Amino acid sequence: HVQLVESGGGSVQTGGQLRLSCSASGSSISDYQMAWFRQAPGKGREGVAYLDSSGGTDCTYRVAGRFIVSKDNAQNTVYLQMNSLQPEDTAIYYCAADVYRFGLGSGYRYWGQGTQVTVS
Repeated sequence: HVQLVESGGGSVQTGGQLRLSCSASGSSISDYQMAWFRQAPGKGREGVAYLDSSGGTDCTYRVAGRFIVSKDNAQNTVYLQMNSLQPEDTAIYYCAADVYRFGLGSGYRYWGQGTQVTVS
């Protein structure tokens, strides 16, 4: 099993940037498909970015060109670099992992507790 802990959230102004981190323990992220999701107040959970075990990536059109997902296998950490943040990016951001490929779908088995991002 893998345990996930997100960090790096906070409050920023429109146009600002943040880098979220998802630190994994218990297993190596190199064995997992990883993803970032977000949930805004009153809305459902949305897939934001996906990173497969071989390094392939995908993201929702809502963040394309602004968000970049990456990982450091040595640090066992996945990152989400968020640039040009907009108020509509305000949400709780979650890291997720699974050995199976779900892409931006929400079928992942392992989830972190989330980190709040607020853009105003």
